[in-house]
Amino acid sequence: MANATLPGNLGILCVAHGTIEDLAEIPEFLKVIRRGRPPSPALIHELTERYRRIGGSPLNAVTARQAQALGQRLGIPALWGMRLWKPWVADVLKEQTETLTSICVLPLAPFSVQIYCDAAEEALSSVLQGAPGPTLFRVEPWGSQPGYVNWFATRIQESLAKSAESTQVILTAHSLPTRAIQAGDRYQLEVSACALAVSAALARPTELAYQSQGADGGDWLGPDLKAALKQAAASGFKRVIVAPIGFVSEHVETLYDLDIEAAGWAKEFGLGWERVAAPNDDPAFIQVLEHVARAAIKRNASL
Repeated sequence: MANATLPGNLGILCVAHGTIEDLAEIPEFLKVIRRGRPPSPALIHELTERYRRIGGSPLNAVTARQAQALGQRLGIPALWGMRLWKPWVADVLKEQTETLTSICVLPLAPFSVQIYCDAAEEALSSVLQGAPGPTLFRVEPWGSQPGYVNWFATRIQESLAKSAESTQVILTAHSLPTRAIQAGDRYQLEVSACALAVSAALARPTELAYQSQGADGGDWLGPDLKAALKQAAASGFKRVIVAPIGFVSEHVETLYDLDIEAAGWAKEFGLGWERVAAPNDDPAFIQVLEHVARAAIKRNASL
């Protein structure tokens, strides 16, 4: 619902991870993700095939719809950009330097809000280079926001209603190198808090697993999803419901890593498989984003 009291020179910027639109972009995209390290031909081939198998990622289109719907509810201009690919956040902000005086940054990565907001601040600084321009303010981490927790709990419960007997609920989030956690990243704490809240809302145990581990080796957050599926089968479960609480949009990590790769593991272990969809632009989820944004706008107005 639009709010007439919000100033007309206020906007909101939704920031997501990033994806390619053309398979030819994959080598450079991987280089960006790997912080300048060139990817191997094998890694390029693997990711290319993943994108081919899913027919391309819908992440950009979904993010655009999320931002548009959120802007309509708030009654202010809504922008969207990507942290690690086109449209770059810097390019999006460059177009607004003379239009908006303040912009609320809302990362579409609920457990990595600080990192995404820091990236937006750096992007704006690179654009302005000391010249006057809009100021940015950020939302609070929102991975345990009740509306977000209840969004997933409701969809999981709908799946459990079909058959809760011998069913294991597995909640997933993207894995992260443990060195990032050791350096102070709160990602694991925030993922765990959300998982516990979802489990409490369901009033039943769930398992948390990490997926889509990177290709560089080293220690990553676990347990990984394949191990969790194997354990579910060993524990006597006949079916799993997998809910990707770490992802707010469908993209390659859900459409391939879950629907193709992980579903194949489940079949290998003799498990029935069901996957809860990502929120995308579901109106109930957009309402969650609105609540998060309004809280930040109100807080900023009081400063």
